[in-house]
Amino acid sequence: MKWTDVSDIAIELADRHPEVDPLRLNFVDLMKHVQALPGFDDDPSRCGEKILEAIQAAWIEERE
Repeated sequence: MKWTDVSDIAIELADRHPEVDPLRLNFVDLMKHVQALPGFDDDPSRCGEKILEAIQAAWIEERE
């Protein structure tokens, strides 16, 4: 997975962290959660606020 695989990342985060409220998670911790996912392999410098916002929004949708 890469940073641009927003939907896949959101699905994995929802499956692996059902106890986490993505609305209360800061972007530093969100980035750490993403980087810890199995199969995730991308350069941290390629991630920005817009990507993290998209991942957070997709994660929120996935939980609903």
